[in-house]
Amino acid sequence: MVGALHIGVLALQGAFREHRLALESCGAKVTEIRRRPGDSACAGLENFDGIVLPGGESTVMGRLLEEEGLLEPLRDCARMGMPVYGSCAGLILMCREVEDADGSPMKQPVLGLLDARVRRNAFGRQTESFETRLDVAGAAGDMEAMFIRAPLIVSHGPDVEVLSLVDGPLGRSPAAVRQGNLLATSFHPELTADRRIHSFFLNLCLDGRKGAGSI
Repeated sequence: MVGALHIGVLALQGAFREHRLALESCGAKVTEIRRRPGDSACAGLENFDGIVLPGGESTVMGRLLEEEGLLEPLRDCARMGMPVYGSCAGLILMCREVEDADGSPMKQPVLGLLDARVRRNAFGRQTESFETRLDVAGAAGDMEAMFIRAPLIVSHGPDVEVLSLVDGPLGRSPAAVRQGNLLATSFHPELTADRRIHSFFLNLCLDGRKGAGSI
């Protein structure tokens, strides 16, 4: 890849190493983000071509983002057009509204970028984790998808494009979505050998270099 893309992977908690390895295997340069990289309005995050929010524990990640002063800079970068990809807990952090597994509203630190309401642990506990195959639009079709204590989007606005659906406790529900420069999945592509989701995200980052639209 000419002029390799520079991707920041949030490394406060969760499966960040797996995302780093997946992105590097696609030719990207990757930096793990643990604290504010700088003192600019976007805390130095504007030097990345894109940012990945990994799976993990969304409440812990949100609290650590606040403590490290990264919540607002991440939000600002995304609103200015930087591509952001979130898997599982990363998806939760991106959504405007969060509800618990029983459907009750939850208050936790989130970026609030994706015009969607998400339900945490929608499929149940760790023992209800599963693998299936999904057809993901824009990512060259059918692929293996791993759902681990996965969230589900229960509602979304008109600007959210559904890329894939999965059968779950709420019927057919979005498993992968895009809203402009934002990409999110309920599943964990970083835990399989299939790199098409990461390649799809890197293509969004290339578009971002060319000045494509933001949220």
